[in-house]
Amino acid sequence: MTPLQITEAAHRFTARQPGFIRHTPLWKLRGADFEIDCAEVWLKLEHLQVGGSFKARGMLNRLLANDIPASGVIVASGGNAGIATAAAARALGVKCEVFVPTISSAMKQAKLRELGADVVVTGANYAEALQACLARQKATGALLTHAYDQSEVVAGAGTLAQEIEADGGTPDSVLVSVGGGGLIAGIAAWFEGRSRVVALEPELAPTLFEARRAGKPVDVSVSGIAADSLGAKRIGELAWDLTQRYVKDSLVLPDEAIRHAQLWLWKEMKLAVEASASLGLAALHSGAYKPRADEKVCLVICGANLDPSTIS
Repeated sequence: MTPLQITEAAHRFTARQPGFIRHTPLWKLRGADFEIDCAEVWLKLEHLQVGGSFKARGMLNRLLANDIPASGVIVASGGNAGIATAAAARALGVKCEVFVPTISSAMKQAKLRELGADVVVTGANYAEALQACLARQKATGALLTHAYDQSEVVAGAGTLAQEIEADGGTPDSVLVSVGGGGLIAGIAAWFEGRSRVVALEPELAPTLFEARRAGKPVDVSVSGIAADSLGAKRIGELAWDLTQRYVKDSLVLPDEAIRHAQLWLWKEMKLAVEASASLGLAALHSGAYKPRADEKVCLVICGANLDPSTIS
């Protein structure tokens, strides 16, 4: 994975499906606005993306880079990758089938059906839904879109980092939530060490953290407040490779800190976002990540597919 592949993905969006992917805002504020002792905190407001999350970038790139058979596309997802695939499939006029685990929220399942996807609810977690999806894909021959572990998906996610740099320059650090790792892989591939990319995971879903302890990707138990978005059982192979090269810091955060940050973003900034989008602020508020006084820290606000009543 290289910056060239990310640039090619961005060009593919413009040439093949103009207007679908949104160039989302980069909001620059003082560290003091977040009660943080640093120069600036930047928010990449990717929750405003088509489908409500960064996933639209990778899913569209995967579909545009491949021939799509009559059977359409198929994906397993905790919800956001499925929503993104369904939105891209509808834009391209092709069929879409989505396998989601039982922990996927009712709101996400309803959104999938609204987008015209055939939804199959199966398995207790993402890994079990993926196994059912793979069996179905073998039977139908549909184009498989993986939630995080395909080169086109990672390159698409990397276009988010390209936008950050185009709009604000190179931040000192970028704090990124990690599930299967597609987002952090794309961001790390773009910056190639020019920014300090920090991996953040819930204590109850530590795929990258445990892989580093073991020296290789391993299966982990997944639960907790962000499991429907960060519920991958194992870090992706692409993310493992790229984070080994470009990501020094891998931190885990308790659900309590994540929930506090999610509520803070709503109450203080009026940002209604998922728990998974709140890990960057949780790392800052909890002291898990301590920026320098002159540091410019970028937080990726990666998704907003939630029931608004849960943050009221």
